[in-house]
Amino acid sequence: MASQVATPSSLHTTAASSTASLSSPSSASPTQLSPDDVELLAKLEEQNRLLETDSKSLRSVNGSRRNSGSSLVSSSSASSNLSHLEEDSWILWGRIVNEWEDVRKKKEKQLKDLVRKGIPHHFRAIVWQLLCSAQNLPIKEQYSELLKMTSPCEKLIRRDIARTYPEHEFFKEKDSLGQEVLFNVMKAYSLVDREVGYCQGSAFIVGLLLMQMPEEEAFCVFVKLMQDYRLRELFKPSMAELGLCMYQFECMIQEQLPELHVHFQAQSFHTSMYASSWFLTIFLTSFPLPVATRIFDIFMCEGLEIVFRVGMAILQMNQAELMQLDMEGMLQYFQKAIPPQLDSGPDKVIQAAYQVRYNAKKMKKLEKEYTTIKSKEMEEQVEIKRLRTENRLLKQRIDTLEKERNPRYSEEFILQLERELVQARLLEAESQCALKEMQDKILDMEKRNASLPDENNVVRLQEELIGVKLREAEAMTGFKELRQQVRTLEEHWQRHLARTAGRWKDGPRKNAVSELQDELMSVRLREAEAQAELRETRQRMLELETQNHIHNNQLRRAEQEARNLHERLQVLTHQNKTLHAELQETKRKQAEIECKVKNKEEVMAVRLREADNIAAMAELQQQISELEIQKEEGKVQGQLNNTDSSQYIRDLKDQIADLKHEVRCLRGQKGIPDQPNFDGIHIVNHYRGDNESYQSSDEDGVKLSPHLTGHQVRGRITLHPNLEDSESEGDDEGDALRLTLSSNVSCKTTTV
Repeated sequence: MASQVATPSSLHTTAASSTASLSSPSSASPTQLSPDDVELLAKLEEQNRLLETDSKSLRSVNGSRRNSGSSLVSSSSASSNLSHLEEDSWILWGRIVNEWEDVRKKKEKQLKDLVRKGIPHHFRAIVWQLLCSAQNLPIKEQYSELLKMTSPCEKLIRRDIARTYPEHEFFKEKDSLGQEVLFNVMKAYSLVDREVGYCQGSAFIVGLLLMQMPEEEAFCVFVKLMQDYRLRELFKPSMAELGLCMYQFECMIQEQLPELHVHFQAQSFHTSMYASSWFLTIFLTSFPLPVATRIFDIFMCEGLEIVFRVGMAILQMNQAELMQLDMEGMLQYFQKAIPPQLDSGPDKVIQAAYQVRYNAKKMKKLEKEYTTIKSKEMEEQVEIKRLRTENRLLKQRIDTLEKERNPRYSEEFILQLERELVQARLLEAESQCALKEMQDKILDMEKRNASLPDENNVVRLQEELIGVKLREAEAMTGFKELRQQVRTLEEHWQRHLARTAGRWKDGPRKNAVSELQDELMSVRLREAEAQAELRETRQRMLELETQNHIHNNQLRRAEQEARNLHERLQVLTHQNKTLHAELQETKRKQAEIECKVKNKEEVMAVRLREADNIAAMAELQQQISELEIQKEEGKVQGQLNNTDSSQYIRDLKDQIADLKHEVRCLRGQKGIPDQPNFDGIHIVNHYRGDNESYQSSDEDGVKLSPHLTGHQVRGRITLHPNLEDSESEGDDEGDALRLTLSSNVSCKTTTV
């Protein structure tokens, strides 16, 4: 069909019949459109007028009405009057239609983008058919035959025809051409798909198709939409697909608009109250027709995804206003406030729709969840239905019993009931007694079962029983054979008696024969006795074999028990070894702990002894120091006695006098009444050969370090001479005298 296109700028003849019908309602209400839209509509109306005046175009339109299969895009003289923009669009779409198969396979994304921007009106019919693959359907040939048939939905279709696009010029007049072709298409489909039949919302979709193309092509496109675009599932009597769409759409609202979802839940504003018509009619009953037609373009290309996207975009754009309304206010808002917002054109809402997050995988997951929920609901409904049926039957039975019941009971009837009650109670008491007896028996049998031999003994007894039964069977067989032999011998014996009775009457020859027969009988008797002995021997052998088999079984069981005992012994031996090892380990750990405790005690004792030794050493060192001091004092005393140091002693006395004077001054300043007590004066004198400095804390060479406290403490001045030979000049100048006065005075003042 696409190969029959003549020029890229041609028009599709099947769309010309509905151009005027689409543009006339738009021009009838120009106050609702923007100036640009009004101007565009004016241009379209002018082109439509030119098309109507063109005879070739009119002939092509009439031809397409008669036979839609020969619809072609033909050239027209009106194309010379189109604007350059429209010419470019027509050339582009004409090329797309001519090369449809290649474009659909290789440039699908670019095709989607063009469809989202809008299909030109005159190309819409052919592009819709190409998008849904509705051209040249076999069912198209059946359309005329279907119109001759009678549909059970005709009354419903007739009733709803007037409600479909009641304000549109093509459908508003009763029994008009638009209503008639709409009725034909709806009737034909109700005959093709008897399960769906007719659904009211589907008439709006068919009406939109009839605005773009003849009824045969509209019928084919509608069949493809129902089969391939999920519309058939939406329009089924159960409307299961519509419930799935509502569930998926509500989940999208909950995820992307949680505050609005909470508001809807608080107001009990269900999704089906405002969104069901969006999915059933693809916004044809909710939005202005130009906007809905643009959305339908995208629906033909992408399916129901655009309905979800546009619905979410509408809610996002009006979320703030909806949050302020209650349920009735929201219903009125969806019906009256939202459609005027779209009068300016569909571009804004379509652009917002493709900003909505739509995850196809998540929609599949939601579909599985909804299927699981519905299956559970169906099971619950089946159970509820069953319970209701049983309830109804029980009610009927109760009603029947109440009708049959005698309202007045006689005395005899009451006595009979009492007797039956007593009898029932007696039976219950007997049942209780029997139950108690059975319980006692069960307990007794359990006790007896507990006292029975173990499993090995039971197996042994079973084997012995089998052996006894075998021996009994052999014995019975032997007994039957012996009985048969005895019976045979008795018969022979009777015959023998009969013969021997006339022996003396017969001749010698017969007597010899009789003797031989007697011998034969004797032989047979001995043979019977031998067979009996053989039977006994066999029986005995069988008993011995049985006993041997039993003994072998017992021996095998004993060996098995011995092996089990040996394995158990090994296990116990291993456990004993393990326990012994654990015991040894425990003893070792205990010994280590005891050793550690003893070691700690020994260490403490050693440390105590070391501390005592250190203290003793300190005392000894103290004693040694004292002895050395005494030794030094003795040396100094000897030096003082042997040295001519009168001048030195005088200097010391002067220093002592100065010190006493200082002490008196200090006592006068602090108000100390008592005299200081000096136990002794120790002078330390260091003579160094390499140093001539004279170290002193004051000008007299005396360093005074008095500590005056509130207690009386002893103090001494100690002189330690260290006299060495010096090679430097001046014997007395190299001496360094250090005088340390440690005076502890009994006073009640602070430390100086």
